[in-house]
Amino acid sequence: MRLHINGKVREAPDYLTTVADVAIWLELPVFGSAIELNGEVIRRADHPATLLKKEDRLEVVRLVGGG
Repeated sequence: MRLHINGKVREAPDYLTTVADVAIWLELPVFGSAIELNGEVIRRADHPATLLKKEDRLEVVRLVGGG
């Protein structure tokens, strides 16, 4: 399946069906990251129930601490 992730087209494995699957595939940390799907931030609790479609656009943000 083709997905647009942070502005780049990526061929994703067919087993990716939810936002939670993408988070695991991208090895995102459980805390400190956020996923936006087609312009809408998806709550972490909704990741497992949020289904993907071909050509979906995702923005993935990892929070960075520092000082």
